[in-house]
Amino acid sequence: MQTTNRDLMLQARESLRGKWGLSVWATIIYLILTGLISAIPRVGWIGGLIIDGPLLLGFTLFFLTLSRSGDPPLSLLFEGFQRFAQALTTYLWMLLFIALWSLLFIIPGIVAAFSYALTFFLLADDPNLSGREALRKSKALMYSNRGKLFCLFWRFFGWLLLGVISFGIAFLWIIPYLQTTLSKFYDDVKGGVSPIEESFFVEGPRPGEPLPGNV
Repeated sequence: MQTTNRDLMLQARESLRGKWGLSVWATIIYLILTGLISAIPRVGWIGGLIIDGPLLLGFTLFFLTLSRSGDPPLSLLFEGFQRFAQALTTYLWMLLFIALWSLLFIIPGIVAAFSYALTFFLLADDPNLSGREALRKSKALMYSNRGKLFCLFWRFFGWLLLGVISFGIAFLWIIPYLQTTLSKFYDDVKGGVSPIEESFFVEGPRPGEPLPGNV
């Protein structure tokens, strides 16, 4: 039986106990790096495309380690650059598929974004995954969990509103809270794969079966 979203949030706060300062500094570094690159005139968006994947992988590794009761060093934020090609190609594939689904309408694009939400968590756990494999496995894991993730984000609506009215200052605490909760969500979902998902996730689809994991 999966953990409720409320309990995942409680677990996230427990993991952050005594580590709020560290997590806030990690968030500041991540936001500064992504913001500085994007602010470069004319070519900022290209720089963003190049470094956002490695930075996102490092950010995910940091909070996944923290969520699992680890004590991650800030240097872990740059671990994605050690796997630069893997992180970059995964990020570009993910953006491409979400963009293609968004061409159909807004809702399919949102569904695709939820389907691929665990991609970088899977990549953080398994350095041997290719980008396409991580996307397929994320879609398989999220096959029956998109609604749960939507409800989890809805629980953060009030917190996100607080971030807006505080002129962004509160986001320095909200982002670590959200990222740690998503790490808990990932571990919870990965440990509770349903039989139809398990057959795809481990063995691949059988002839005549629906393909929940196809990208």
